Amino acid sequence: IIDISRVEGLDEIRLEENRIHIGPLVTHNRAVASRLLQEHAWPLVRACWEIGAPQIRNRGTIAGNIATASPANDTIPALMVLGAELTLASVRGLRTVALRDFFQGVRKTVLAADEMITDISFPLPSATTRGVFIKVGLRRAQAISLVNLAAVLDFDGEIVRDARLAFGSVAPTVVRATSAEAVLVGESLTPRRIERAAEAVQEDISPIDDVRGSAAYRRHLADVITRRALGQVLAGCERAHWPGRPVMLWGRGNGRFAPLRRTRRLVGDADIPCTLNGRPAVLPRAANLSLLDALREAAHLPGTKEGCAEGECGACTVWLDGVAVMSCLVPAARAYGSEVVTIEGLAREGELHPVQEAFARAGAVQCGFCTPGLIMSAAKLWEERPQPTWAEAAEAITGNLCRCTGYVKILDAIVATGSDQQ
Repeated sequence: IIDISRVEGLDEIRLEENRIHIGPLVTHNRAVASRLLQEHAWPLVRACWEIGAPQIRNRGTIAGNIATASPANDTIPALMVLGAELTLASVRGLRTVALRDFFQGVRKTVLAADEMITDISFPLPSATTRGVFIKVGLRRAQAISLVNLAAVLDFDGEIVRDARLAFGSVAPTVVRATSAEAVLVGESLTPRRIERAAEAVQEDISPIDDVRGSAAYRRHLADVITRRALGQVLAGCERAHWPGRPVMLWGRGNGRFAPLRRTRRLVGDADIPCTLNGRPAVLPRAANLSLLDALREAAHLPGTKEGCAEGECGACTVWLDGVAVMSCLVPAARAYGSEVVTIEGLAREGELHPVQEAFARAGAVQCGFCTPGLIMSAAKLWEERPQPTWAEAAEAITGNLCRCTGYVKILDAIVATGSDQQ
């Protein structure tokens, strides 16, 4: 396994010669926070924001979302309607592939075994372009798309000059709805035209039955979200319910991980030196472990819990170089030379962290299993927003599941932390 997550220069978002370029280490949250993307690539920003939870978005990258090639992945439809191209690199040289030609089936791509994605780029959309992204899942966060849709329309006055609609989870790969696009181009966007486009979508999709939904339900959803997306464009409310300043769980940082200046080769069960809860430490024989297992078994810090081992529950939340992550999804080797903070490191000189005090006062603990992860998320939010609102508190813990369903007191405690400190 080669870890490129701290290679310098691969996490840039830039505008160059009327093309927007996104590096392969740009995380979903970095994209969400980008002013350039917010202004010019709204469907991509919205798609990134809909992925997982803050801890997932702090580690997951757009390039990774592309490379895994699931037809349910959220950034692919957005990039497809933006006309994205990929630069693939190997020791043999570089080649450029249109995103639409990259996918060959479910989790199958043209990427060779010795290649990696080094750049994602697309033309700067014109000032007359409007776009939207809509996703439907089985819950509001941490959900794989049942159906998703990205749409970009370019207008000449009231006439639709160009239309691009791309759907996920309705075919073996993300597909363009060319029949619906043809209905829209050259016409005004009206409720009747939207209805006809939604009907035409059915010609372009071929959903299947699976454990998350039936083909018939997916066809119904495709119709509904087509009407909804185009209706938003018509009404000019594509950014409805956007918080403006989403919760990142970066604290006072910018979500970028510092580059590792020197390449390290870790063999077998090598030791992992790091800074753990403010002190130099070594995780012995941990190179083959997850960070979660290394903390519990090698560092003997049992506060970080394993609830799912797949990034679903948030009980394993820790801070890696100041950023909240799910430690079950982080290789312990990634902590080499990094700073890690666990629940055991929040208290200082015998004094509880303000969030811990607020949880105790509010009775925001039931069985207690999820509590360390919730507190780690809440404490990072408090660092980021000293007086969080209820909505911000709820957004901060979208990646943390409480099996006892005690969210009201948890949210009360998070909001009270800000009020107490004020």
